[in-house]
Amino acid sequence: MAERPRALQLDPADNVAVAVTALHPGEVVLGVELREPIRFGHKLALRDIAAGEPILKYHEVIGRASEDIAAGAHVHVHNVVSARLPGPQDRAA
Repeated sequence: MAERPRALQLDPADNVAVAVTALHPGEVVLGVELREPIRFGHKLALRDIAAGEPILKYHEVIGRASEDIAAGAHVHVHNVVSARLPGPQDRAA
């Protein structure tokens, strides 16, 4: 029986994958050593992503890196500006 995947990369062009179980620092997932815990349903960087670079999930741009993100790091609202949801910059003054 094949081992269940621990994270899913849905398109080869994606630079993030989604954890399908809780992941821990030091684990190697999809060929990347994790730098920090990744909760179920959260994203991990599959390669280094430079600040300003698009975040690709499902071969779609879902946001842009707000800072440099190292391979194996947690990718979430602390280091991504969403291309799909309003953020602080979208609030009326």
